[in-house]
Amino acid sequence: MPDIRVRGPRARRVRVLAATGALAGLLAGCGIRATQVPTDFGPAPSMVPCELSATDLATQATPSGMPVEVFLLCSGALVRVNRSVQVAESADEAQRRVVVAQGLLDALAGDPSDVENEAGYSTAVPPGLGVTGPAPGDPEDALRLSTAPDALPRYALAQIVCTFADSAAAGDNGSVVLGSTSADSLRRYECTPEIQSAPGKGNPPSTEVGTS
Repeated sequence: MPDIRVRGPRARRVRVLAATGALAGLLAGCGIRATQVPTDFGPAPSMVPCELSATDLATQATPSGMPVEVFLLCSGALVRVNRSVQVAESADEAQRRVVVAQGLLDALAGDPSDVENEAGYSTAVPPGLGVTGPAPGDPEDALRLSTAPDALPRYALAQIVCTFADSAAAGDNGSVVLGSTSADSLRRYECTPEIQSAPGKGNPPSTEVGTS
């Protein structure tokens, strides 16, 4: 019989086919049916954690109201998300600040949207929190909560401080004066990069604010 040798691409193809046939025979001998379809290991993750696409943002956008940003929790950090607050045009500056603050609290306490929930967003702010403006003798930018700030969970206080400090509810210096409606004391809380990246490690830094 003549010596028939196959070289080049055809030779490689013959060897691959032979190996494939041998593997199929071994699998059949073990009682395992060979298949040419790759194994399905399940669908890829549908969304990158803590990221919302432009389509997602457009879908969840509120059609009316003053656009605001609040801080939700995701992967152990504070992350901005879009919300809106209804504010009457006739409200004066003091009323406007309180209305915005209450709207921000309500937005923080609300359940994240389905899209946000799928991306890993959550909130620690309890529902039912109320806020009022300054009491007599308070600085004009003070806000008083129905629950004492130091009685709130650390994550919740961090969310509130950073949301208020970055909004029309407070000044533009990255801080907010907070107190309780049931106590006279006030503190100025700061939203620092450290608090944004690790809100559970401790309360936001604060200093006592005097009242007259």
